[in-house]
Amino acid sequence: MIRDTSAQDRVIAATPASKSRRYLLIGAIALAVLLLLVALPTLGRWVGAERAVGAQSLRFATVERGDLLRDVSVQGRIVAAVSPTLYAPVAGTVTLKTRAGETVKQGDPLALIDSPELNNELERERATLQELEVEVERQRIASERQKLTTRRTADDAQVALSAAQREMDRAEAAWAKQAMSQVDYQRAKDTLRTAQIGAAHAGSDAGLEIKAVQFELQTREHQLARQRLVVADLERRVDELNVRSPVAGVVGTVAIADRAVVAANTALMIVVDLSQLEVEIDVPESYADDLGIGMDAEIRYGNQTYAGKLSAISPEVVESQVTARVRFEGGLPPGMRQNQRVSTRVLMEAKPDVLLVQRGSFVDSSGGRYAYVVDGDIATRRPIEIGSASLAAVEIVAGLNEGDRIVISGTDAFEDSETILISD
Repeated sequence: MIRDTSAQDRVIAATPASKSRRYLLIGAIALAVLLLLVALPTLGRWVGAERAVGAQSLRFATVERGDLLRDVSVQGRIVAAVSPTLYAPVAGTVTLKTRAGETVKQGDPLALIDSPELNNELERERATLQELEVEVERQRIASERQKLTTRRTADDAQVALSAAQREMDRAEAAWAKQAMSQVDYQRAKDTLRTAQIGAAHAGSDAGLEIKAVQFELQTREHQLARQRLVVADLERRVDELNVRSPVAGVVGTVAIADRAVVAANTALMIVVDLSQLEVEIDVPESYADDLGIGMDAEIRYGNQTYAGKLSAISPEVVESQVTARVRFEGGLPPGMRQNQRVSTRVLMEAKPDVLLVQRGSFVDSSGGRYAYVVDGDIATRRPIEIGSASLAAVEIVAGLNEGDRIVISGTDAFEDSETILISD
């Protein structure tokens, strides 16, 4: 019979070192279980993420509460608010009286245009005016003579009527005494009646004749007045041959040479009024609907900022830009010259105490319909609603809360995924 090895076994007492290793193993197992329990939610999110994007390619911003100022900053140039261009009123030879860059006062002569045709026309019309003046005086004399003749005829008729009336009175007396025949008596009656009719017609003819000569005189006087207007207009046009400065300022561009022969309406020169300067700016057409005359503006010149107001907006878009003018409020900066470049900021709208976030490409990528909210290393897409936007910030109307951290860079790489894992 084969014996077992129980007789050979013997109990060995545990050493302190083996007990320590066992405690360490138990602690390690417990720690691993605890870490697994803590990491389970994160592992779940990692597993649920549709895509993974590196954090170094993204930009983040935190939603906060503050004042939103909608503005647009553009480069502008100084232009004269008043810079009239002078033109040649008629064709002729131009003699310059000034040069570009000279300071002039209002009314100072700048050029002289020699136009023989216009001068001759003025002399002809003046001669016609003198003829009409003489004709009117002659007509006045003729009218007075005609009035005298008419009145004399009327007076003669009255005298004839008086004589006929006396003869009728004698005939009445003689007829009453039967000292006149009936034929003579009737003839006296007919003579009186004829004299009465002649006197009446003479008075009417005199009135009509006086009106006729008055109308004739008025016609001549109207012709004279019209001719005086023609002469006055020609004198004005001849006076315009002396081209004078309409404003006080500086002669800008001179477009012609001295003693040059020009056609009518040819541009001669530009006079710049340096006391009234404005800033001309070109604003992107995306802001055109938001611009309004009277908006506040800030003009940066040198190291100082000057207040201004939007004074004019062009009604047309040229090369995707809208031209506008900004007027200085208050005095002009010293030493400013035309065509200098300045930075201009137009303040379009101010909203106090609103939720806002730094502006980024996510507005253009999503059209402002949603944003990716970051929680740890997971970004979740959330619908949002945006309001006003400035160059630096965007108003959040709904969908986000103060303190939320979102992705503000372009989200094209997310491919419209609902959940994104952001890796280091």
